[in-house]
Amino acid sequence: MDVDTRVLRYFATVAEEGSLTRAAQQLYVSQPALTKQIRQLESALGVPLFTRSHGGMALTEPGRALAARVPALLAGWEAALRETRSAGRRADRILRVGFLASAANEATQPIIAEFARRRPDWRAEMRQAAWSNPTAGLADSDVDVALVRLPFPGQEKLRVVELFSEPRCVALPETHPLAGRETIDFRELWDEPFVAAPPETGPWREYWLAADERDGHPVRIGAVTEHPDDWLTAIANGYGVALAPESAARFYTRPGVVHRPVTGVAPSRVAVAWAPADDADPVVRDFVRCCREVCAGT
Repeated sequence: MDVDTRVLRYFATVAEEGSLTRAAQQLYVSQPALTKQIRQLESALGVPLFTRSHGGMALTEPGRALAARVPALLAGWEAALRETRSAGRRADRILRVGFLASAANEATQPIIAEFARRRPDWRAEMRQAAWSNPTAGLADSDVDVALVRLPFPGQEKLRVVELFSEPRCVALPETHPLAGRETIDFRELWDEPFVAAPPETGPWREYWLAADERDGHPVRIGAVTEHPDDWLTAIANGYGVALAPESAARFYTRPGVVHRPVTGVAPSRVAVAWAPADDADPVVRDFVRCCREVCAGT
């Protein structure tokens, strides 16, 4: 019987978290999709792996037996995957760099230029990720290093170096009653519908809704999007407003959308991240060094 390693990773995360909700957030998948995968695994194995209750997911005896073996199996597969991709990367002299939205803003091109100066025989290949993947591909080993926005789910399992921070602004339809204001206090937006990232992004979605900065005031969701173009379209069409980095006013413009400074919310933080397994990789280390040096000088 063949079992996808992805399903085993789902199982291991549910076993570790003891909760489908928390596991779904860690894995960036919806809870119904995760539930379906776990049930399919149980059906394939012919045994129940969890007992379900309002308190969470508890391993059965067969589940504990599988949970004891899966971490080593996944670690071995991930090591083989990293080594294979690393060999291919070295052969092609390509460093895969994941990023979200505007990456490191205006510092992105100087970072790439400095990396090219340090490693003239290498090329940094930029790969943009959807907002439904806040690690920009690191979680699935699709990239070697990533330019990300903090906080994001699973960042404690990665190496993360903060590069800089910038204020957040609010993007509104140009017809919105507050669009003519020079500055908007966040409290004035509490009752507005917001354009949000997918629910499975967990802390990432909550941060961009400023859920912890509302004094318990509930969030209204007007639309859910995964990509900047869809996000701008939803705002322009009046489905909601959205918090964004201040740089969005420079990188993401659209007729019908205005950006205004907003007070009462914490700034957005940009970081470079990589997998602990690549701590000793000289190319990854060079790229991180380029990020730190360029951003320190801006």
